[in-house]
Amino acid sequence: MIQWLPNEKLWFDNGLNTDNKLVTNPTIGYGSYPHTFANKTTKELFQIGISATKSGISVYVMGIRNKLNLAHAFGEKLGKAKVSGYCIYFKKCEDLNLDVLEEVVRQGVGITCLNH
Repeated sequence: MIQWLPNEKLWFDNGLNTDNKLVTNPTIGYGSYPHTFANKTTKELFQIGISATKSGISVYVMGIRNKLNLAHAFGEKLGKAKVSGYCIYFKKCEDLNLDVLEEVVRQGVGITCLNH
C-alpha cells in the first residue's frame, strides 16, 4: 500500500470507541477524506484501509457512493476474494491479482476525492 500511495496520510486505528471498547478490528489506513454520517456529522476518515480478521484480510475502499460498483467493476478480476459494497475479503495475498488490487486502491483514492 505504501508503494502505491506513498504521499497519502497514514492512519493507525486501534478499533476502540470513545468508551475504550473494541468495536472493530485494528486498521491501517491511507489517504483522507471528510465522511458524513447518517446523523449529518462529519469526520475525517481514511480512504483505503487494511485490516486482519479472523478469516483473513480485508481491504476497505471508503467513500464509494454506489455500493455495487466495486463488485461489478473488479469482483471477477481480483482473484479468490469476496467483494462487498466497499470491502474486499481474502485469505492471503497469493489469492489476489495484485495488479488489479493496485488499480482498485488507486481508483478508490480518486473516487473519494471526487465524491466530496
